[in-house]
Amino acid sequence: MEQKKIVLALGGNALGNNAEEQLELVKITAKTIVDLIEQGHKIVIGHGNGPQVGMINLAMEHSALNGGGTPAMPFPECGAMSQGYIGYHLQQAIQQELKSRGIKKEVACLVTQVVVDPEDPAFKKPTKPIGAFMTKEAAEKIEAEKGYTFVEDAGRGYRRVVPSPQPKRIVEIGVVNKLVDDDVVVITVGGGGIPVIETSEGLKGTAAVIDKDKSCARLAEDLNADMLVILTAVDRVCINFNKPDQTELASISLDECKKYIEEGHFAPGSMLPKVEACMNFVGSGKGREALITSLEKAGLAMKGETGTKIVG
Repeated sequence: MEQKKIVLALGGNALGNNAEEQLELVKITAKTIVDLIEQGHKIVIGHGNGPQVGMINLAMEHSALNGGGTPAMPFPECGAMSQGYIGYHLQQAIQQELKSRGIKKEVACLVTQVVVDPEDPAFKKPTKPIGAFMTKEAAEKIEAEKGYTFVEDAGRGYRRVVPSPQPKRIVEIGVVNKLVDDDVVVITVGGGGIPVIETSEGLKGTAAVIDKDKSCARLAEDLNADMLVILTAVDRVCINFNKPDQTELASISLDECKKYIEEGHFAPGSMLPKVEACMNFVGSGKGREALITSLEKAGLAMKGETGTKIVG
């Protein structure tokens, strides 16, 4: 198998709903990651944080509003917290898996900022799901109390949505490049990166969640990676998802991606940003390819036995 530089995007929902659950799940995740390392690939890891940042934000708000003595925590700081504890769990699990296989390689988690445009239209139309799934009744109650926006998410319930601006620049990309060149396994752009805007006084955090797949595509392009691999809940991308005529796709061209998007086959906040991220990366240079598959089938997908490959 050809050895490649791969940016691996892990879904936040695959990391569990609490710290205890996540500690166990990352052990499974680490096996897949180290399988790829063992095959000779150079791996850089990005991850989601939708459930985690929602949980942190809700806990902080609940304590602040109910006399718990905790000050209200701005949303960017909640994102930074989620980067830290998810990254800690991931790097610890990967370190242990590497050690168990006798592979000597360092792992580092980097708290990462990503610049966004304050005029991005996303700030006027929140779309990024965060936090737990809720019933329609529970969502409407919180919406009325706090003014949050909730939407139905792919038939699984209702979730709060926040703005999801486009990633413009990864602030710490120089550091990431140096670590990758030193053969360090890097965990970066956690949760899509902490969204910041450029001001005359420097960088300033803003209340949003950058889509982690799009940040990983930006990361892969900046690192001149060979491949972007997005790990999600399904083995392959489908058209007519959850319908009697559901069809799995083994390979999609950029033109086919555009056609399926226009026909509305991919849900916003779910599969759509994944496909768009792959299109951005594949279209950014010759010979680049992207793969969407499940964590469990990543090894088979790299061999072409499952997964959906996006090609130019």
